[in-house]
Formats: sequence, C-alpha cells, structure tokens
Amino acid sequence: MVFRFSYYNETVEAELDAWPVGLRARFRALTIRMEEYGLNLGMPHTRALGSGLFEIRAKAEEGIGRAFFCTRVGRKIIILHSFIKKTDKTPKRELDIALTRLKEVISHEL
Repeated sequence: MVFRFSYYNETVEAELDAWPVGLRARFRALTIRMEEYGLNLGMPHTRALGSGLFEIRAKAEEGIGRAFFCTRVGRKIIILHSFIKKTDKTPKRELDIALTRLKEVISHEL
C-alpha cells in the first residue's frame, strides 16, 4: 500500500522546512510510515478531524507541530497547512486555513 505526498503549494512546503530539526525529523518519520501503512496511524500520530480533514501530530523536544492533510484518488496525500502549536488547543484560524484549502482541492477535482 503505497501513498504519495504532495503539498498544497510551495509556501506549505517552506513552512514545514522551517520547523526545528527535531520536529522535521519526527514529521518525516511519520510520513514514511504513512507512505507504507496508510494514513491512519492512530493516536497520538494521526487524527481524523472530520469532513475529509486529518492531522499529523509531530512532537519533539523543540515543541509540537501539526500538519493538516487530505487524501485524494490515487493514494495521494496532500499537506494543506502546518504550524507550530503554542497553546493547548488548536487555534481556530489555523483550522480555518486548512478547511478553506480542503474545499479548494475538492472543487478543483470536480
């Protein structure tokens, strides 16, 4: 079961590249697992948020990072948005960005 990763745009890829080294390494380790075993690694690694939106939950000494993603036909995983958590709860603004991008991805496929 092989999945392919892509990014919503170059900005999303650059945001992830700007994460601290430990968080980037943890994110990459999780994506490698997802490529082989599928998107549902379960808590605490991945979580379904509903409406076709999921999150990768990376944690390292430098902090906590979240990357929102969706899946598309052809075993494709698209990273829609990422951020470094600074509070216990995911900020509504971050979730809204991911949901807006999810709607754009879906509407471009129709």
